[in-house]
Amino acid sequence: MTCTTVLQSRGFRLTPQRIMIVEALHSANEHISAEEIFKLVREKYPFANISTVYRTLELLKEQGLAAEIDVGDGITRYHALENSRHHHLICTICGKVVDLPDQELTPLRRIIEDDYGFKADIKHLAIFGTCSKCKK
Repeated sequence: MTCTTVLQSRGFRLTPQRIMIVEALHSANEHISAEEIFKLVREKYPFANISTVYRTLELLKEQGLAAEIDVGDGITRYHALENSRHHHLICTICGKVVDLPDQELTPLRRIIEDDYGFKADIKHLAIFGTCSKCKK
């Protein structure tokens, strides 16, 4: 199901701005900031405002359709979970970001549940460390 289909099925209005924001998020090849989304939307709809972008991104996060990431540079970026649910390994030296598939955390989820009796809901995880290139 697409983000727009999910939102509509849950009773949310699909305004032209909201649709453009979702399209910008989905068309991004990499994680994208709210400001970058705003710039893309403004190219098509010059009357858009940044607060609409932030509100829509917050709605997408609340509905489990998008995740946010801060790779340590102070800029919050987003990605659509529909494209892929993944986590991040972030090098604190060079800033390289490596996507970590969600299924890689399955053993961790099992350990947390078996050993601690806690069902972890790991939607998004960023692990900071040193990449193979920088640790040499």
